Amino acid sequence: MADRHGPQAPRQRAWLAFALGAGVAFSTVALLGDAERASVAAAQDPLAGLKAKFARPSFVPNPTDNAPTAAKVALGERLFFDKEISATGTIACASCHDPKLAFSDGEPTGRGVSGRRLGRHTPSLWNVAWSRLLFWDGRASSLEAQVRFPVEHPDEMGDSLENAVLRLSRHESYERAFAAAFPRHPEISPRNVALALAAYERTLVSPPTRFDAFIAGDASALSAGEMRGFRIFTGKGRCSNCHAGFAFTDSNFYDIGLPGEDRGRGAVIALPAADHAFKTPTLRELAWTAPYMHDGSLATLEDVVGHYERGGVARPSRSRDLPHGLRLSEGERADLVAFLETLSSDRPPEPSREAWIGNPEPARLPPAANTRRISQIDKKFAPQHVKLKRGETLTVLNDDTRSHNVRIFDARFDFNSGAQEPREAISIRIPVAGTFEAFCGIHPSMRLTIEVE
Repeated sequence: MADRHGPQAPRQRAWLAFALGAGVAFSTVALLGDAERASVAAAQDPLAGLKAKFARPSFVPNPTDNAPTAAKVALGERLFFDKEISATGTIACASCHDPKLAFSDGEPTGRGVSGRRLGRHTPSLWNVAWSRLLFWDGRASSLEAQVRFPVEHPDEMGDSLENAVLRLSRHESYERAFAAAFPRHPEISPRNVALALAAYERTLVSPPTRFDAFIAGDASALSAGEMRGFRIFTGKGRCSNCHAGFAFTDSNFYDIGLPGEDRGRGAVIALPAADHAFKTPTLRELAWTAPYMHDGSLATLEDVVGHYERGGVARPSRSRDLPHGLRLSEGERADLVAFLETLSSDRPPEPSREAWIGNPEPARLPPAANTRRISQIDKKFAPQHVKLKRGETLTVLNDDTRSHNVRIFDARFDFNSGAQEPREAISIRIPVAGTFEAFCGIHPSMRLTIEVE
């Protein structure tokens, strides 16, 4: 890895001196309005706006029907390492998601009870609490729903979740553990197994690294080369188009031009526009998760950078978010890789124990807009919350440069727009009252709340 504590460039030292010299007394800043304070912050740190996009969060999202408790998380951790969940008693969740390898396995593709190679690379579990959909193709709608897939896959754990529960039920210690975790419904059941495992997995928050120290205001945390790499990552490399936010993933699906017949997200949602599209992986702790990509085909970070320079396979589904004609010098490649390594710990990482991890999620829904026209732009619905009368028609126009989709998956009203190309509009008429959540099947970070009166 690059030198993590090398001397700082003169320009970086100048920024720090400027920030110190431009400081304003606390009592003065406190008298300023929001706009003025933002202006002062920008003057003190020219990168303040960019840094804000990568700031660590203030809470871990947990579903209301699976609030974490110490007993539930402890049970989930025990289940995560228990090989009795598999048919042969030889494979646990941790067999493929090894904590010493950043909850991956170090293999291009893993092996389960059958001994056969699996079709895709084992993804890391860091920060899965923030993931809308699970697996490379997004076929699981939650961590709770995800549990059955590996347990019941013939090449992974090779059994049913119900049979796994029968094996666990032979242990009195599990009876006590389930009773402590679920005092109202203490049975050892498939549902409770899924709830406990999901509660534990939401605690796998990647720890702060030198990059986070830089974001928090330590100008000396990154070397000059790493700073240049950060500018490439957020600039000409266009990496942050998809690797966004604290976890360095937008959790959307993209065809990045890797060869192969695997249709990925396209097969799950039956949309050719999403063929060969796979979920953007987190870049947190990536130094510990090689090889890379959904098929494990790229051995090093240098190989990954080279792939984006070459552009990959040209086909209709290839993402427009990728850089076109990217050319980096040898020094720029080295700087970009050096920056990427700042997202990893110096030693095998352990889940963060920051105080905010226990904070409740604040209400985030914006006020409902009084409109019947929605835009899809920059991978967002605008507005994101509307209120309609029953039977009114809502028009959704793709004002973006990407293909989109509108999906409502609800027992009261099921809707799938199919692929929406740029400038195409679709109409939705919801015949029943209630609150519905629409999302894009290709970019599921796009969410739209529809209240029908």
